[in-house]
Amino acid sequence: MEAIVSHFTKLGVVLEGIINECLGLPPDFRTNYRNDRSRDSLLGLHYFPAIEDDNNTGETAHEDPGCFTILYQDEVRGLEVHKDDHWIPIAPSKDKLIVSIGDVIQVLSNNKFRSATHRVLRPSETNRYSYAFFYNVHGDKWVEPLPQFTKEIGESPKYRGFVFEEYHHLRIKNRSHPPDRPEDLIHITHYSISN
Repeated sequence: MEAIVSHFTKLGVVLEGIINECLGLPPDFRTNYRNDRSRDSLLGLHYFPAIEDDNNTGETAHEDPGCFTILYQDEVRGLEVHKDDHWIPIAPSKDKLIVSIGDVIQVLSNNKFRSATHRVLRPSETNRYSYAFFYNVHGDKWVEPLPQFTKEIGESPKYRGFVFEEYHHLRIKNRSHPPDRPEDLIHITHYSISN
């Protein structure tokens, strides 16, 4: 398992460099902002076949809170991404990885990159397996829109700043102790600034 985490981490560093370049961030941004890998995590997911046709949700619609997620999945369908008010099935392939942007990149880029809303539907006749590697910032890091995406280009910040660990804890609490009302779930919109 340690070897798998090590390979995902190395791939994450490469992907982070690509994302930083796409965002126009300086080459030393990674080392100055988030060189601690202790908050990364690997989650093995096993979705049992759906028993009832009306309840096949394996994972409800959500966005990932960290920087980005690298997903390896088997050849069983189930992953869907929400775009333009439609759910788009992602074709599974054992020799492809899926990368989805998370909330941290959305905030740092002031919405230039958006976190991917996705869900997983349970298969009807077979088990589904996947591994999700969550590439995160260190827990004590302050996250807010970067000046390159706000004052340097004359745009107002779309989010107030927050400590990543506090936000991550609230997102975990959504799952471990869900509120009675869906509107009380904490999402990145909790930190949105109304202009």
